[in-house]
Amino acid sequence: MPDIVESARGLARRADAATPPERDRAVDALRAFAILGVVLGHWLVTALVAEGGRLRASSPLSHMPWLAPVSWAFQTLAVFFLVGGHVATRGYASARARGTTYGQWLAARLARLFRPVAAVLGLWTVAAACMIASGTDLGTIRALLKLALSPLWFLLVFAALTALTPLVARLNPLWPFAVVLHVDLVRFGLGGPAWLGWVNVAAGWLVPFTLGAAWTRGELGRRAGWVLLVGGAGAAAGLVAWAGYPASMVGVPGAAVSNLNPPTLAAVTFGLAQCGLALLLREPLRRAMARPTAWASVALVNLSAMTVFLWHQTALMAVTATGLAATRWSGGPLPGLHTVPDGLGWVAARLAWLPVFALALAVCWGAFQSFERGGRGFLERGAYRRGGSRVVVRVHGGRAPAREGAVRRA
Repeated sequence: MPDIVESARGLARRADAATPPERDRAVDALRAFAILGVVLGHWLVTALVAEGGRLRASSPLSHMPWLAPVSWAFQTLAVFFLVGGHVATRGYASARARGTTYGQWLAARLARLFRPVAAVLGLWTVAAACMIASGTDLGTIRALLKLALSPLWFLLVFAALTALTPLVARLNPLWPFAVVLHVDLVRFGLGGPAWLGWVNVAAGWLVPFTLGAAWTRGELGRRAGWVLLVGGAGAAAGLVAWAGYPASMVGVPGAAVSNLNPPTLAAVTFGLAQCGLALLLREPLRRAMARPTAWASVALVNLSAMTVFLWHQTALMAVTATGLAATRWSGGPLPGLHTVPDGLGWVAARLAWLPVFALALAVCWGAFQSFERGGRGFLERGAYRRGGSRVVVRVHGGRAPAREGAVRRA
C-alpha cells in the first residue's frame, strides 16, 4: 500500500512539473467541477423503476419536489459553457497568431469532442439490436436509449457554438440574454407557441459562452463576478417565487414546464449566478491547484472529460441491469436501484450506490478513454494543448521533465 501511495504521488509530481507555468489551472478545475457536477446530479435524480418486467424512467424530484435544491448544486452546465467560451476564444486567437486556418482549428476542436461519440453510438446500436432480438419491452429500450444518448444534445449545441466562435467572440452577452427574455415573455406571458422555446437552446447557452469570451478579453473581474452572482441568484429566485417557473433546474418527468429542456429565463439567470461564483473562485482555485495531487486529479478528469460525460449514464444503467439480473436470487427489486424514488429511504440507498456507479464508470473509462485520446494512453504520450502547446507526462519511470522541456510546439 505505501508503494502505491508513493507511486501516485510521484505521478502527481510529474504531472505538476510537466505543466507549463502559464497554464491557468483554475480554468481546468472549473471544467472538471462542471463535468463531475453533471455526473453526480444525473446519478442522484435518475431512477429506473422495475415494474412488470420492464423499466421506466422516474425521478425523486417527481415524488419529493422539496429536494429541488439538489438540482441547484449539480446543474453546472452554465459553468462548462463559460469555460468553453473562454478556451475557444483564446484558442482561436492563438491559432490565428500561428497562421492556422479556421478550418484546421475547428477540425482539431471537433475531433476531440466527437471521437468518443463513435464508441457510444456503436455500443448502444449493438445493445439495442440485441434487446430487440431478445424480445425486450420496447418501452424499456426507449427509456434506456433516451438516457444513454441524451448527453449528445449537449455536444451538438457546444460544437455549434464553438464553430461560431469567430462570429460571437465579441458579442455582448446582453444580446442573447435579451432573446431569452423575449422568447419567454411571448411563450409564457402572451400564450405563444411552445416550440418557440427551442430558440433558447442556442440563445440560452450562448449567454455563458459569450461571458467566457468576455472573460478572455479581460472584461470580467471580481466586481463583475459579484454582480453576476447576486443579480443572477436574485433574478432566478424571483422568477421561481413570483413568475411560476419550476424550482428544479433540471427536467422532471411529467412536469408541465422544464427549466432545462429547453432552457428558460430562470435557468439562464441561475446560470449567470453560477458564472459569477466561478469568476470569484478563480484565485482560490489557482492556489489550490498549486498542490500536485489536486492538480493531477483535475488533469485526469480534463483529459477524459468527454469520456466521463458520455459514459456516466451507461455506467448507471449497467449497474441497474446487473442488479436486475441479481434480483432473481434476491427475491425483489434492490432499494435505490429499481424501486420507486418516493422517500428518504430511496435517497439513502441511492447514495450507497454511488461508489458502485463510479466503479462502473471507471471500467467504461478504462475501455473507451483511448477514443478521446486519439489512441494514446492517458499521460503516456498524451497532451494538454492550448495555444499550440503540448504538455507531455510519461508514467513509466524516469525523472520529471523540466518545465521548459515539457512544452513542445505542435
